[in-house]
Amino acid sequence: MELKLTEGVSPEDEDIILEHLKAYNVATFGQSDRRELAIPIYDEHNNLLGGLTGYTGRGWLYIGMLFVPEEMRGKGLAARMLDMAEQEARARGCIGAYIDTMNPDALSVYLKQGYIEIGRLKGLARGHDVTWLEKRF
Repeated sequence: MELKLTEGVSPEDEDIILEHLKAYNVATFGQSDRRELAIPIYDEHNNLLGGLTGYTGRGWLYIGMLFVPEEMRGKGLAARMLDMAEQEARARGCIGAYIDTMNPDALSVYLKQGYIEIGRLKGLARGHDVTWLEKRF
């Protein structure tokens, strides 16, 4: 066996690693019942401008991305998308949601929506932090 540090692997090799990891996780923890979830924001010409993406699995909603274009901020769109995703997660039997952010403005929105901080990694490049949050339903 040889270990070699590289800048990455091919998409095919990444898929092989992922399949091994998935098989291990299913054998160890059982099926995840993962289901994707998205709330896209389109303009009047059907151009995608932003939105929310994530998935539910193992009884939780994970919000992977949430982006509101600058000109649409301050109108409650992030809160509405979070509410919609949480309602769907509840309908899918989830007990809570989690999200992470480096953006202080987004952190403020999540805290106002009832999320609580469960961890923080301080001191990333340029002084940023990553904050992990959860919300129990």
